[in-house]
Amino acid sequence: MADGLLPIGFGEATKFSQFLLDADKRYLATLQLGTVTTTGDAEGAVTEVRPVSVLRDRIDEVLQKFMGPQRQLPPMHAAIKVGGKPLYAYARAGVTIEREARSINIDLIQLIDFKEEKLIIRVSCSKGTYIRVLAEDIGKMLGCGAHLTVLRREKAGSLSLDNAVSIAELEAMSMPQRMEKMLPVDTFAAGLPRLDMAEDVERRLLMGQQVDWGQSGLPGLHRLYGTGGAFFGVGELAGGVLRARRLLAGSATTPSGPNSLSNPAVRE
Repeated sequence: MADGLLPIGFGEATKFSQFLLDADKRYLATLQLGTVTTTGDAEGAVTEVRPVSVLRDRIDEVLQKFMGPQRQLPPMHAAIKVGGKPLYAYARAGVTIEREARSINIDLIQLIDFKEEKLIIRVSCSKGTYIRVLAEDIGKMLGCGAHLTVLRREKAGSLSLDNAVSIAELEAMSMPQRMEKMLPVDTFAAGLPRLDMAEDVERRLLMGQQVDWGQSGLPGLHRLYGTGGAFFGVGELAGGVLRARRLLAGSATTPSGPNSLSNPAVRE
């Protein structure tokens, strides 16, 4: 039911995967109008079937109401843990747990196609957005109900499905060809602003010291680049002071050119 982009990190790159998890995502979703399920998607049992009598103009109008910042209630069939157990474990046991709505943001929601009670939309959203909950909410607002039947992740941060490699393509490649497809370690942190620094500043950060950065630069997390423009980690700028938060092992000698990886997981 769901497929699409799956970013994978190896070796040192895994240290920076969290920054991609926090990045915005883009999905192509297919909704079945007129049918409501227990899970909000095609894997749940049908609980209600209603007639569908909506026009395309009405769909456009409803979709625009979901643009921007909003609060969304996580579904019971979710991996969020409460009391050490994921919500879906409670749901499978027939127990409903009280949940708190979360803040999300939808930057784009676009109608791609509408035909024979099937609605296809493209959604760009913040992390933590449940597209099946969005599908249910759209169905409610249209007055006919809906559930999610197909979901494809097209983009995560700076990574796009257009530049991805399928499992079948990867299996057919030689090891050198596979390594050619590897992206630099700092790709996972591409959404953070960049800071370049002199060798002495780089050395101090690598030694765990904080650096007076003055008033230049926006506060928050930044990608750090030192000697020769080499990426060596992520730091945080606050109150004019820069501190290292996550560093590459052996940063002083680790290259950061195209296709470089520290400790690649697979070797020929």
